[in-house]
Amino acid sequence: MTANLEMVKEARKILEGNIEKTPIYTASRMGENLYIKMENLQKTGSFKLRGAFNKIAHLTDEQKKKGVISCSAGNHAQGVALSATRQGIKSYICIPSIAPLSKIEATRGYGGEVIIVDGTFDDAQAKAYELQKEMDLTYVAPFDDEYVLCGQGTIGLEILEQLPDVKYIVVPIGGGGLISGIALAVKSLKPDVKIIGVEPENAASMLASRKAGKIVTLDSANTMADGIAVKKPGVLTFDLCEKYVDEIVTVSEDEITNAILRLLEESKVSAEGAGASSVAAVLSKKFDFSDGKVCAVLSGGNINVNTISQIINQGLFKTGRLAEITTTISDKPGELIRLLTIIKDKGANIKNIDQFKSAETVGFDHAVVRIIAETYNKDHRRELYQALADAGYEESHVSRNK
Repeated sequence: MTANLEMVKEARKILEGNIEKTPIYTASRMGENLYIKMENLQKTGSFKLRGAFNKIAHLTDEQKKKGVISCSAGNHAQGVALSATRQGIKSYICIPSIAPLSKIEATRGYGGEVIIVDGTFDDAQAKAYELQKEMDLTYVAPFDDEYVLCGQGTIGLEILEQLPDVKYIVVPIGGGGLISGIALAVKSLKPDVKIIGVEPENAASMLASRKAGKIVTLDSANTMADGIAVKKPGVLTFDLCEKYVDEIVTVSEDEITNAILRLLEESKVSAEGAGASSVAAVLSKKFDFSDGKVCAVLSGGNINVNTISQIINQGLFKTGRLAEITTTISDKPGELIRLLTIIKDKGANIKNIDQFKSAETVGFDHAVVRIIAETYNKDHRRELYQALADAGYEESHVSRNK
């Protein structure tokens, strides 16, 4: 069996009424001709439901009676659990102990029987294979499966209907199931549409394999975009990417972070690192998209609240929206007011202030002051630092994040 357009069309019929036909959002504030396919609004918060549901729907009655098993630390687990529950099938999901509690509870909430495995994803996968043989279950692969990737390919059909004159479709790549399915569907109907894949710089296994002309395994895949942190692409997906994907680009961790922040602030959209990578590629101009409409597939929005907080804070510092000032002042009446007046006069807003003494760094008649202030941009922050330096405050402290 070889994945083809008819299989994608069949998947669409199976998925009708069971998944959301997600909207395409016009992101004009973020870029001219930029449109975003909002798979973060899909049930379970990511595209994974499409492939998992299609795969399980094709099981034999005997296989359905026995149940399915998979392993995942995130979106695939939830997709398999809900797909199986919707079709009245028992599901077992092996999840590594390092997975966030929120994702474990979400998987349980969708009806999956969660099996916590000490260690990493590889340990969970080994346990899943062990239980598959022991209990005669069907393993639902996260990407390297015809039915799974054809389910993901239904996104391509929707994009062509919703945005008929699209010229570029930008897709995140992990194991390759999403992009290979979309590319297969789109290229079969409109071969002139360019398919651009995006991987994190630290986990570019598909790009490395393309350059080598064969599948290669990375030594590591350390990235905040954990949904696409894959060391080795699939066999089926690699072949389809070689056939249909026009270009693969990479994005840095900072570029992913910036995309998450801009999506949240400018579009009020919550995106996980993997999902935001496609938007990051467009915002960072990794490819020339100037001559036509570009649709970035935002593949998922399951991001931890604590992670969002860290990203916002980091992003505000990197874009010059926050300034950190650590300096020394004389421990005398009026000295702190003098420092704060300079900050106020430069139009910055103080968010947090700490004053303390440290015998190791200052004398008994001085104090250390640490201030976090809001600024408009990097230029405004530089002006603030310069004003403080001109007033005699130690430049080595106030200029460290110029």
